[in-house]
Amino acid sequence: MAATTAQPMGSLPSGLGICTTAPDIFYLPELVFGGLVWILVASTHVDPPNPLGWVMFVSIFCFVMTFLWMIIFAAGGHQNNAGWAAADFAYHGLAAIFYLSAGVALAYITLENKNSKSFRIYQIDIAAVVFAYLATLLYFIHTILSSIRWKNF
Repeated sequence: MAATTAQPMGSLPSGLGICTTAPDIFYLPELVFGGLVWILVASTHVDPPNPLGWVMFVSIFCFVMTFLWMIIFAAGGHQNNAGWAAADFAYHGLAAIFYLSAGVALAYITLENKNSKSFRIYQIDIAAVVFAYLATLLYFIHTILSSIRWKNF
C-alpha cells in the first residue's frame, strides 16, 4: 500500500504538503493565471486608465499576496493555528470578489473598445478577460475549500 501525503481538512499543511492538499494545491494555478492577467493587461495600452488601473491593482495585489501566503504556508509560519485557517478563507474570498469585479470591468472595457483597437490588441484583451475569470474560479474554489477546512478545524 502506498503512503499518502494528504492531511485531514482540520489541519494546515506546511512544506511540500501545500502541493498535495486541497485547497492549497490551487496556489500555483492562481499565481499563473493572475500573472497572465497582469502581463496581458500591461502589454496593451491602458485606456481608459481608471477601470484598467483597478484590474492592474487586483492582479498585482493578488499575485503578491498569494505568493507571500504560499511562502508563509510552506515555511510553516501558521503553526497550525485556527486563526490562520480563518484568515486563509477571508483572503481567498476577498481575492475572488476582487477578481470578479476586475474581470467584469475588463470585459466591459474590451467590448466597448472592440472597434477602436487593432485586432491583435483585442485578442490580447480577450485572453486577459478569460484568464481573469479563470483566476476568479480558482480563488472561489479555494475559498469554498478553505471554509470547509476552517469549519473542520
